[in-house]
Amino acid sequence: MTRLSVNINKIATLRNSRGSSIPNVVKVALDCEKFGADGITVHPRPDERHIRRADVYELKPLLKTEFNIEGYPDKEFIDLVLKIKPNQVTLVPDSPTQLTSNSGWDTKINLDFLTEVLDAFKSAGIRTSVFVEADEEMISYAAKAGADRVELYTEPYATDYVKDPDKAIEPFIKAAEKARKLGMGLNAGHDLSLVNLEYLSQHIPWLDEVSIGHALISDALYLGLERTIHEYKNCLHK
Repeated sequence: MTRLSVNINKIATLRNSRGSSIPNVVKVALDCEKFGADGITVHPRPDERHIRRADVYELKPLLKTEFNIEGYPDKEFIDLVLKIKPNQVTLVPDSPTQLTSNSGWDTKINLDFLTEVLDAFKSAGIRTSVFVEADEEMISYAAKAGADRVELYTEPYATDYVKDPDKAIEPFIKAAEKARKLGMGLNAGHDLSLVNLEYLSQHIPWLDEVSIGHALISDALYLGLERTIHEYKNCLHK
């Protein structure tokens, strides 16, 4: 059964816009768990423009579901993850100035770097995931680097879904089958929503986890957080 991890970065963005503690990031995370989320995802960036390092430390002892920390593995990020020891770390190839994660790793070019970083996390007992595009070669090299899972970058799927769902899903099915053949776990994330999530889940039913933030938090403005989480989980469990 595919697990739903809620990315709470947007809650932190809203909080930081006023320089206060409203909305309370920790309370929202705990409410997400109470309403049925299977995990919480955070992406602490170097400039702390949304999730702050202090948030990560505060969340760790309170969360009862799976904790996933994603980010670019610079020294500060590596040190943070090794201190927190979340259930999972997801490596993304973002530069500090990027607005959002909008591409996957070139795991072939970065094989040595990723191998070293993944080994450090795995030695600490942390499950590892590498953010990749729907490219079988990139998945193969993620496996060579020692990743436990890959997370498929799904923005191209979401963009093309509205025009031709069958064509949009095709490369992702092939990529998912490659990961399964290599014995890797499979996550997915970026621009997944109530519009396209059910179709993805139906065609790749062995997905381990989806990480969703922007669309889910946006839907919660209209539907409420509890109903929104239920709606997303319904997409995964039909």
